[in-house]
Amino acid sequence: MSDFMQQPLTAAAETAPPWLAQVLERGREQWRASSLPNRKTEAWKYNNLQALQQSFTAVDRHAAPRLGNISYPELPGSTLVFADGLYREELSHIDLPAGARLQRFSEADEATASQITNLLGTAVNQARHRFAALNEATLTDGVFLQVDANTVLEQPVHLVWLTSGQGEAVSVNQRLLVQLGANSQASVVETFCNANTGGTAFTNGISELLLGDGARLDHYRLHLEQGEAAHIGGVHAALAGNSTLNSFHLALGSRLKRIDLVAEHRGQGAHCELNGIYLPRGEEQVDYHTCIEHAVPHCTSSETFRGIIGDEATAIFNGRIHIHPDAQKTCAELSNKNLLTSNRAEVNTKPELEIYADDVQCAHGATVAQMDPLTLHYLRTRGVPKDEAEVMISYGFINELVDGVRCEPLRDFLKPLLARRFARNEKLTRHILEEKSLDGSNA
Repeated sequence: MSDFMQQPLTAAAETAPPWLAQVLERGREQWRASSLPNRKTEAWKYNNLQALQQSFTAVDRHAAPRLGNISYPELPGSTLVFADGLYREELSHIDLPAGARLQRFSEADEATASQITNLLGTAVNQARHRFAALNEATLTDGVFLQVDANTVLEQPVHLVWLTSGQGEAVSVNQRLLVQLGANSQASVVETFCNANTGGTAFTNGISELLLGDGARLDHYRLHLEQGEAAHIGGVHAALAGNSTLNSFHLALGSRLKRIDLVAEHRGQGAHCELNGIYLPRGEEQVDYHTCIEHAVPHCTSSETFRGIIGDEATAIFNGRIHIHPDAQKTCAELSNKNLLTSNRAEVNTKPELEIYADDVQCAHGATVAQMDPLTLHYLRTRGVPKDEAEVMISYGFINELVDGVRCEPLRDFLKPLLARRFARNEKLTRHILEEKSLDGSNA
């Protein structure tokens, strides 16, 4: 295996809590046994991994990161902020009801440490996700959210992961473990953002979501890193019987961004709704690989991803639905639509159905198109300037998914963020946000 992470591997062994030693060693063994993917690796053949062709260092724990003016959602409820992988107590606060606990790995007592050790990796297939092994091999801290049976969290739990990009090539490890008891409910928001200083920060992030019988989780993951940021991460969910996972993902582009999303139905009656938006521009890159595993009967899933790719950017989407032999009476749908706003933009989309049961209802589809000239002409003939018309069409293309975000404060943060992303000037941003006719429109 490449030695580009040698220094962070060494630092992790020296700074991790003693009870994590077994987890680190497990990750090291699998990382040593694997190889860095390249263009000949099927699942990585469209990725440009040049951002990893350098040696990364561990974060200096004694240096305060210069974060500048990084904008991220301010939400009610509990918020934990990490800067360059280090906990920032002055920016964090915890407000949870009885029956819920939010614990950092580095502060876990003996009983909690034993729980975390037993649960870590139970939703991750490390043989298929090699960078999950690297995450374990460099693990020094993380967050454990545990919600007891029949407990309902009225307010979201927000995890904020900030990277500074100080000019050095630094490595940041992120780990989240969520365990929901039977019939519990919670909302979790993860936000990744950076100070676009021109420095390189490599984030290797893994989130594990374990849902008990009848549990419901609303999960949001926002990848707002831009510039030279590199992020290889994954979300791995295990759904017990009659549980529900509603998951929303947003990715702005950066030099390298690869996210694997895996949801496994392990109990009958489970449902997964997976929605996402990706918006690379310039020479940025975004890659989403999703897999929904239907391993038992009577489960449902719905997946919708939309991408708007501009300039010379590249997007990759690979969506897989895997119906196991025993998964009769499954209902699963997958839709991926892409809008190219430049003739130099590129998208590689591959929806997959792998079915081994004969009593199922499954559908999948993907489209790639440029902006509709008739729609553009219609707006132009009614006095709408070309730039404004293009923004209206782009914003309308994803507006349905944004409106579907159940967390209202988060939705209020996203709408102006996306309007600015398209408009690139405040006057047009305000006009788009005030334009009533965009509600529910599509391209």
